[in-house]
Amino acid sequence: MSHDRRDDLFARPRKRSEPFRFDESVARVFPDMVGRSVPCYGELVELTGLLGARFLRRNTRVYDLGCSLGAVTSSLLAQASCADLELIAVDNAPAMTSVLDVRLRDQDLATRVEIICADLGSVRIEKASLVVMNLTLQFIPPGERLALLTRICAGLIPGGALILSEKLCAHDMQEQVLLTGVHEDFKRANGYSELEISQKRAALEQVLIPDTREQHLERLQAAGFAQTVQWFQCFNFVSFVAWT
Repeated sequence: MSHDRRDDLFARPRKRSEPFRFDESVARVFPDMVGRSVPCYGELVELTGLLGARFLRRNTRVYDLGCSLGAVTSSLLAQASCADLELIAVDNAPAMTSVLDVRLRDQDLATRVEIICADLGSVRIEKASLVVMNLTLQFIPPGERLALLTRICAGLIPGGALILSEKLCAHDMQEQVLLTGVHEDFKRANGYSELEISQKRAALEQVLIPDTREQHLERLQAAGFAQTVQWFQCFNFVSFVAWT
């Protein structure tokens, strides 16, 4: 059964708005959903693998935290030249990890990736040359974000890196209005109706809490990272690389 169906989950009116969940219905349409909702998502994933490859070291671990269906995992695998590298994909949604497991088995890649279904706060980060969080931190409760990043930093080898991709909010109201507006224009251009946009926004706003650029930079410094570079932006989506 294909899991790459067209996303129409929010096409019908809902009596009440419930929090967005990464359940079986989302897993079935996730590639289409994220591709039509996040500008330059495919390019971001591909470039994450390219950038991440610069930090990979033999006999170390690579963590894809919040792996969903493994797009970043696959991108890293395509770039990883050393076989003696442990790639660990983590997500707290069983619907996502079960589909990822099937996909990896179909591609004969299951032996190269360890899949863990667990909350990120319970996963030990050790001997890591690279950690990737692709649109993941924004779903972590704000009060828990610094502690998680601190643990990640502590689990990196010297010279190891974190690639952190997030949706931003802006201090400046005009900037926020502009970026939100063009993001919604992007969704309309990809076939989403006004009803779909509004209902999905209401569901996401209950679980997705974005930070400003300044909050990210200050938190990464507080977590122990020596330097952070913003290397990507498309509308209100950015990515940072921070290293020890």
